[in-house]
This record gives sequence, structure tokens and C-alpha cells, in this order.
Amino acid sequence: MPDAPAGAGAHAAGTEHGTSRPGARRAVAALAGAVALAAAVSGCGIRTTTVPVDAGPAPSRVPCTLSGKETATQTQPQMPVRVYLVCASALEAVDRTVPISEGRTGNRVRIAQALLGELLEEPSETEREAGFATLVRGPLTASPPRDGDPAGTLRLSRQPEDLPPAALAQVVCTLAGSEVATGGGTVVLAGPGEYAPRGYRCTDSVKQRPDTALPTAAPTPSPAAS
Repeated sequence: MPDAPAGAGAHAAGTEHGTSRPGARRAVAALAGAVALAAAVSGCGIRTTTVPVDAGPAPSRVPCTLSGKETATQTQPQMPVRVYLVCASALEAVDRTVPISEGRTGNRVRIAQALLGELLEEPSETEREAGFATLVRGPLTASPPRDGDPAGTLRLSRQPEDLPPAALAQVVCTLAGSEVATGGGTVVLAGPGEYAPRGYRCTDSVKQRPDTALPTAAPTPSPAAS
């Protein structure tokens, strides 16, 4: 049997290796890519598990209570008043003080104006931390009734129905707890226009859902006393 030509075996081996080396290189490259991807995912902090991650407990509800009365240097005698602020989508009473010259008894318009001024003020830091806010925005002032208005009417510088419902609820509930209210806790309000005055009531439902329409009552049709 004749001998194979010199180099034939080497050529065959080279051919065999030549056809297998590209496949081997592709396999190594794929393996290296998988390792690099895993390293990148790990380095980015992304968990590859499908187990849900516990995000911790839900945020706690704001307290809506004040730990104590705020102390501040007063330059003149004060008298206590109670206003209603918004907290956790409801109305909550907050005790404050106003100068006696503004909140003195016997003058319904001055009392109403002092209370409106408290509602227009931004809550203090302590009140904000407890979750309180006010939705009443100025300008908003009170004036005496007109001739022919029902008894106990207060004329506001804005039509009551034009106020946001929750802001009107703050006004009504705050005024209802003061000397401004008429019989049965009704607050008789009107605006600067020609619309007839209407009586508004602060109920438990209003305090719980101040964003809804307030119940109204027909005011006493007798002439108002100034």
C-alpha cells in the first residue's frame, strides 16, 4: 500500500481543527457573555429572584391631635376661640386665642372677622406636624347685614357657594360654635351680590365629609339687627 504523501496527515488534522475551532469560539463567547450579564445584574443590585420584596408597613395615619398648647409671647390680653381645620380629610377643632379687642363679645361682625382671620392663617409648625391644614383662602371678610336681611345674617366678601366645599365647611363649623350662630346653631350667610341669605348647619356628617354639599336651612325672615 503506498504511503500517504508527506504532510497529508497534518493537512487532515488542520482541516479537522479548522472546522471545529469556530464553533468552539462561539461557545466560549456565549458562556463569557452569560457570565458578564450575571455580573452586571448583580452589580446593579437587581435581584434575580421572583420572591416579592417586603416594602415595610404602610405610612401611619397623621395624629390630628396637638400634644399641648403652644406658648407664645402675647402683647395684649387674649381670649380663647375654637376653629375648624382640615386633617385626614375631615374637620377637627383646634383651640387658639385672639386679641380681646378683636374677639370681644357683643359684636358679631368683629367676632366673625377674627375667626375668619384665624382660618386664613397658615397653621403653625406644631399644627402642621400634627397634620392640620386650612383650605380657606383670602381675601375673605365679614360685614354687617343689609336692610331686610334675615336676623343674624353675615355678609361675606365672596359668595358662600363660590368657596370650595371644604373651605365653606370650615367657615360654617367655626362660626357655628361662636356667638355668630343663630338659633339651632345655624349660620346665616350671604355674599356681596343680590342673592338671598341662606342658613348653613354644621353637622357630624359635615365634619366627617367636608368636601360634600352642606345642609342648609331657611333663615328666619325677620329683619336683621345690626
